[in-house]
Amino acid sequence: MKQSIVHIALVVRDYDEAIEFYTKKLHFTLVEDTYQPEQDKRWVVVAPPNSTGTTLLLAKASKPEQESFIGNQTGGRVFLFLNTDDFWRDYNDMLAKGIKFIREPKTESYGTVAVFEDLYGNLWDLLQLKDK
Repeated sequence: MKQSIVHIALVVRDYDEAIEFYTKKLHFTLVEDTYQPEQDKRWVVVAPPNSTGTTLLLAKASKPEQESFIGNQTGGRVFLFLNTDDFWRDYNDMLAKGIKFIREPKTESYGTVAVFEDLYGNLWDLLQLKDK
């Protein structure tokens, strides 16, 4: 048996502002943006540059109870982990683009890591794993 996680749904306030953030500030690729008239919503998928793994499905909150989870899908814990081949290049680029880091870079046994917020306040690790 072979299985994989294809998408992770990230609840967003607005499709276009989320696309703007992920593609302009994090350099993600817009994989798909398709209107689904039968459900009156869009299927919006983004992925880190040159990634072939799991993608983010940007899912606009469609009910008031979903809106309360925008920016806090994991109760304040780090939610997503963005691995890079050059931590300092990406860290400095993100700082220059105004991304807010809430934990400064540090070296751990597994690599270099810092915690940043996305446009809604979800917490992410930016990390560069050590070669094994």
